Amino acid sequence: MIAYIIRRLGQTVVTTFIVITLIFFLVHLLPGDPAMTILGGMTAQPTEEQVQMVRERLGLNLPLHVQYLNYLKGLAQGDLGTSLVSNRPVITDIMLRVPRTLQIAVPALMLATLVGIPLGIYAARNRGRLADLMVSMSSVAAFSLPSFVSGLLLVIVFSVYLQWLPSSGWVSPTDNFTGFLSRIILPTIALAVAPTGLVMRMMRSSMLEQLGQDYVTTARAKGLVGKIVVYGHVLRNSLTPVVTSLGLQAGFLFTGSVIVENVFNWPGIGNMLLDSVLNRDYPVIQGMVLLVALSFVLINLITDLTYGLIDPRIRYD
Repeated sequence: MIAYIIRRLGQTVVTTFIVITLIFFLVHLLPGDPAMTILGGMTAQPTEEQVQMVRERLGLNLPLHVQYLNYLKGLAQGDLGTSLVSNRPVITDIMLRVPRTLQIAVPALMLATLVGIPLGIYAARNRGRLADLMVSMSSVAAFSLPSFVSGLLLVIVFSVYLQWLPSSGWVSPTDNFTGFLSRIILPTIALAVAPTGLVMRMMRSSMLEQLGQDYVTTARAKGLVGKIVVYGHVLRNSLTPVVTSLGLQAGFLFTGSVIVENVFNWPGIGNMLLDSVLNRDYPVIQGMVLLVALSFVLINLITDLTYGLIDPRIRYD
């Protein structure tokens, strides 16, 4: 186990370095000049001299390979750079936004798990019946529904017509906990719709595959009742592909919440990434992509280690 973790961490370092290198050079291929973006908010027609001064202050006048080496040197010291727009350390802005995204991403993943797994089991146990058809159709619809569509539908129903919940915005849970709870419900549901549909389908397919195995026939031949067979034997063996799906969804929920956060005006990392791309804020984009890469690698490592807890036959050699 220890050797496996060390090997995976070594792979993580190599993968992260490749991602950092690729994103640094790809970001600099984006059209537009950050200096012009910054000056555009100060003066309508910046002069060439003003543009050059800003570029020199930001270090954008240096050769690209020099900027790259400076960036790597800063990373080695734990410095992600300074935002070209806010003029604050990138790590400060990221640490401010990450908890806000987790406030909707974690409940969304829990909701997808708590709803998707039981419904998938229920559909598999009722294969070919009306309940199976309804669950299967619901899972396809949920997985196919874009998050911005589900978000807008939730706003129209619960905010506009019923007026039960606020349509957008964020408040600190320490300042107004009730208001905070009322505001996380809709974005959490919108973010959980697609993962729930995927988990339902994965759970159903995995359960049906396991129900057709010889050990299930043997268990039933020994006189074990259906619930004992399903929940005592089949369920545990069916969870491995579902855990894989949940691990991938955790990464996407954490880093792919751009649309949902934009619909509900939620000030998380999704909105931050969108703003940084529009403003050509290179250090923020690079810091965000580094966060994305590290989160996916960490989630995949945790997912792989979880396999051993679910299925003792799995060994990490």
